[in-house]
Amino acid sequence: QVQLVNSGGGLVQTGGSLRLSCAASGRTFNSYAMGWFRQAPGKEREIVAAISWSGGSTYYPDSVKGRFTISRDNAKNTLYLQMNSLKPEDTAVYYCAARYGTRLYTSDAEYDYWGQGTQVTVSS
Repeated sequence: QVQLVNSGGGLVQTGGSLRLSCAASGRTFNSYAMGWFRQAPGKEREIVAAISWSGGSTYYPDSVKGRFTISRDNAKNTLYLQMNSLKPEDTAVYYCAARYGTRLYTSDAEYDYWGQGTQVTVSS
């Protein structure tokens, strides 16, 4: 079993930046593909970014492409999401997720393990 702990959320002004972290334990971290999802009130949970277990492949939806960057440090068993040029519509609870696999996974139904989430609020 894999345990994931989210951190790094907070309040930031429009145009600002935040760096989210996800610390993993319980199994070999570099054997797992990982992703970031978010959910705002009244909206469906959506993919924000995904990364392969080697870190060699990434995915971003159009809504965040060019602003967000996913990365991983397997030596530290930690996943990151760097968020730049933040907008009010980025306000949501952000979750990290993991599953065993060698490729990118972009659907929440494909992930087995989830962090507890961290709130990101972007003021106007």
